[in-house]
Amino acid sequence: MATTLFTQNIIACVWDFDKTLIPGYMQAPLFQRYKIDEPRFWNETNKLVEYYAKRGTRVSGEISYLNHILTYVLAGKMGGLNNKILRECGADIEFYPGLPGFFDLAKGFVTDRPEFRKHEITLEHYIVSTGLTEMVRGSAIAPHVEGIWGCEFIENPLQPGFLQQKEFDLGAEAEIAQIGMMIDNTTKTRALFEINKGTNKNSALEVNAKIALDDRRVLFQNMIYIADGPSDIPSFSVVKERGGKAYGVYNPDRADEFKQNDNLRQTGRIDHYGKADYREGSETFNWLKLQIQTIADRIVTDHEAAVAKRVSRPPRHLNLTPEEEAARRAAASTPKQSSLSL
Repeated sequence: MATTLFTQNIIACVWDFDKTLIPGYMQAPLFQRYKIDEPRFWNETNKLVEYYAKRGTRVSGEISYLNHILTYVLAGKMGGLNNKILRECGADIEFYPGLPGFFDLAKGFVTDRPEFRKHEITLEHYIVSTGLTEMVRGSAIAPHVEGIWGCEFIENPLQPGFLQQKEFDLGAEAEIAQIGMMIDNTTKTRALFEINKGTNKNSALEVNAKIALDDRRVLFQNMIYIADGPSDIPSFSVVKERGGKAYGVYNPDRADEFKQNDNLRQTGRIDHYGKADYREGSETFNWLKLQIQTIADRIVTDHEAAVAKRVSRPPRHLNLTPEEEAARRAAASTPKQSSLSL
């Protein structure tokens, strides 16, 4: 008998990082370590596309900041920068109130009811960010998530003829030299489909493979995407249009962030929004708890309906209702008339 690939009892919270889990950009501790003027770096990054265009060269805006970090390394302003240092800098990232504790509390939302435990419902957290994977891995949030998508650098790039080499010298003083992985606001949606299809858990599956809905690991209707603004519209749309929930957060000290979230709500891009405060009792805490448990309730209902549909009830003794019993007795006590004429 054919079986499905996954039980589909998993709920996924998928998180943006910068300005969603933290007030600013994760690279701040990196710039502090190397005494780099952060506003100047971002201003330069934002001008790269324009300046290269004047040279007749097209440059992707999303990849510009990664290239500019590499330029700083080559110029000696971030000498010796490697993945180990990025992880160390990640440890200095400061999160919004309630984090990372909320991540574990949220997992308890689907274990505090017996019906949820009966159906073995679980909650997973994923981070999908245009920031640096190694910094997220070094941060306080890393032990609480099941997967991280972000940008990555390569140290010690393989040299021409590497296929003929038997051993590779990995120097201890390695520097990042190439871009290994780039995530932008559009390719974030690929990560969502990887979570949906389970390719992140089963390497035998390919994200572009056609997989029936019944065989997908995390249904989109079991996802909640949490982010801070318009740059996440592609991901908001993918999740929301397929039955999931989209939630916007804003810095309570920034009126402009409140306004852009309100615009997203009015235009139907998100379901709701609230302050980036994840402490128990906050609006964001309560809304996410409500949605997680609502999804869990639906999973229970769907699973039990599927069992009822596929499993027939065994034979059983039939008992008459009081009305049926009274009718039976009345019929038995009524004399039968002869069908013969006298």
